[in-house]
Amino acid sequence: MKYDFDLIVIGGGSAGLTSSGIAASIGVKTMIIEKSRLGGDCTWNGCIPSKVLLRLAKKAKISGKTPEFAGVRKALDHIREEVYNEADHPDKFRKMGIDVREASATFVDSHTLALTDSIGNITKVTSKYFIIATGGRAFVPPIPGIDQTPHLTNHNLFEISKLPKSMIIVGGGPIGTEMAQAFQRLGTQITVVDLAPRILSNDHPELAEMLQNHLSDEGVLYKLGVKVENVSGDENHVEVRISRDGKTESITAEKLLMATGRRPNVENMGLELAGVTYGQKGITINDKCRTNKRHIYAIGDVTGVYQFTHMSEHMAKISTSNMLLKIPMKIDHKHVPWATYSDPEIAHLGATQQELDKKGTKYELYKFPYSMMDRAITDGETQGWIYVYARKISGKILGVDAYGAHAGDMIGYYAIAMRNGLTLRNIADTIHPYPSYALGARRVADQWYIKNQSLTLVKWIKRIFGYRGDLPDLSDKDRIL
Repeated sequence: MKYDFDLIVIGGGSAGLTSSGIAASIGVKTMIIEKSRLGGDCTWNGCIPSKVLLRLAKKAKISGKTPEFAGVRKALDHIREEVYNEADHPDKFRKMGIDVREASATFVDSHTLALTDSIGNITKVTSKYFIIATGGRAFVPPIPGIDQTPHLTNHNLFEISKLPKSMIIVGGGPIGTEMAQAFQRLGTQITVVDLAPRILSNDHPELAEMLQNHLSDEGVLYKLGVKVENVSGDENHVEVRISRDGKTESITAEKLLMATGRRPNVENMGLELAGVTYGQKGITINDKCRTNKRHIYAIGDVTGVYQFTHMSEHMAKISTSNMLLKIPMKIDHKHVPWATYSDPEIAHLGATQQELDKKGTKYELYKFPYSMMDRAITDGETQGWIYVYARKISGKILGVDAYGAHAGDMIGYYAIAMRNGLTLRNIADTIHPYPSYALGARRVADQWYIKNQSLTLVKWIKRIFGYRGDLPDLSDKDRIL
């Protein structure tokens, strides 16, 4: 059968744009369908506006001057449009030979889509292959009263025109943490509420606690380990009733932000008619990003596997390599990095310390503080640590946690090392520029040499060469040099 296209990509976020770009670059006749604007959540409701807000908030903290919120909104809108025009505009993809359609897509059968445009016109298109990249949306749990209470999510937070005097944020994950700091620094009194006993439950507990204490010092209030019983209010005033150990308490604020996770966009696509298996957590895929239908792949947030833009792009490469080039590639689950871009940042890569302990994996902890990192000292950024979990003898890196300035960039450095099998010895023996934050990674690696230092070997070296100095004290296993 002859199809209209070789590949149709449903969804114009980072996953869809990456996969369609790869396909077009190898001569695949491609269509991409997006019911809104290209760019997806990352450009319009997530990564880009949140980082703009964090930057402006940090600038306000350093200067001691709170900017007019109208200026903040103007900056948000300007930078989103700039990113859109530079990277996501439909004309850029049309120049690559991609047919870009603004419409909603529904499967009629496993090779046919019905496209409905903004005025209700319906057209049908067929394709040999499909990639579903419809992303996700904010999840708001069914708390009593939430349907009648005005609330914000990441989908409308960056559209507010007035800075609220106070805000309750339900959720202490990455979004809740970043926005708590940003709005607190801009002048909003923030209260964070979460059922978990601490923030950032996927990050190292010691480092997450350091960040939480830092945000508390900046004025953020925390109500953790509590259950939200109900919410009520209007556009100007909200009340959240919480409980813990049988005791209830009411907290109030001007606005309510729900930062309680995300859900995949799997509804109203006719997946049943296409025969694609899916559930509440997303479309079911294998490690090649293929669904149960051999010619249909799914990538990004819609799969529920990962909720990171960088993993969406990674999955786009995996799916197109398998589908279009028949090159067998699998999702790299071992080297997945993530970062929360608070100030200081907190980031992770690979296995967590808890996972290693639970599996009984033998490892050593090698760490180095920012307070001993010369570049951090010159920048006044001495709060932070780098923790590396590695094999004692080989120095093979199993996982990394970082808390401090540029921690997200530091994790990228380690991701290259882990992916390519570089050890702590390789890093320690590599020349790094001074002074730099990357040198902090080398200083961690230096600790591998220090911890493997043998007093017996040192005695033999001293005897063989006739050296007369004192022997080092190796009794403190936690010493950092």
